[in-house]
Amino acid sequence: MTGIYSARAARLVARIWSIASIAFVLIFVIADRAGDIGSGPTPREWFGIALFPVGVCVGLVLGWFREGLGGAIATCSLISFYLWLIIAHGQLPRGPYFLLVALPGILFIISWFLSRTEQRDAVS
Repeated sequence: MTGIYSARAARLVARIWSIASIAFVLIFVIADRAGDIGSGPTPREWFGIALFPVGVCVGLVLGWFREGLGGAIATCSLISFYLWLIIAHGQLPRGPYFLLVALPGILFIISWFLSRTEQRDAVS
C-alpha cells in the first residue's frame, strides 16, 4: 500500500516541478526574444535548442499524460543535450541548472515505475 502513496507523491512533485520548469524556460525565451537585436541561432545551435529546452519541455508536458514516455523523452533529451555540449563545446555547463529544469522527467519515470510495481503486486 505504501508504494501507491510513493507513486502519487512522486507524480504530484513531478507535475508541480514541471510547471515551474516550463514557466522558468518560457521566461528566459520571452526575455531573450524581447532583448534580441542580433542574429538568430546558428544551425548548430538550433540542434542544441531542439534538445534543451524543446525536447525536455515536450517530455515534461507529455509526462502529465504518459509518465514513462514523457519522463524518458525529457531525460533522454537532457542526456543528449549534455553529449552535444561536450561534442560541440568540449565541456559541460557549470552548475546544476539544466539538470534541475529536467529533473521532473526523472520523477515521472519514478512515478511510472512505482505505479507499475503497485499494479503487479495488486494482481499477485
